[in-house]
Amino acid sequence: MPSFDVVCEIDLHEVSNAVDQANREVSSRFDFKGSSARVEQKEAELTLHADNEFQLGQVKDILHTKLAKRQVDIQALEEGKLEQNISAARQVLTVRQGIDTDTARKVVKQVKDAKIKVQAAIQGDKVRITGKKRDDLQQAIALLRQADVGLPLQYNNFRD
Repeated sequence: MPSFDVVCEIDLHEVSNAVDQANREVSSRFDFKGSSARVEQKEAELTLHADNEFQLGQVKDILHTKLAKRQVDIQALEEGKLEQNISAARQVLTVRQGIDTDTARKVVKQVKDAKIKVQAAIQGDKVRITGKKRDDLQQAIALLRQADVGLPLQYNNFRD
């Protein structure tokens, strides 16, 4: 039976390259001279540091442009709370990997509501969609591309 998997996978190596490029740009920009602005990465967690909230926003914009140039979808970033004291501002961004249960339920519900002749099943951090015809699976992919689930979705493991 033909099937495919709906997943959310972000290439952490590309994220690491984007962080390096962002740090290089921040260190060379005139408006950041003498400041502590930088981006740190620990696996799938990015920490933005700056002297104030305005600079933190600028560092975040630089990081977003570098990620976009490397085809990393910014929807995969989950922003943490902004922590600010007198001399510094900090924010943690988490790179979301996999589809969480609530989002997976949304995907399954959208596929079932569309009345396409396919079955959707949650399997861990991915959703497997199976159907009798390849055309139905392609319809499901088209439907999910139009839907806004709050995560960048990829479609892999397509089998006939």
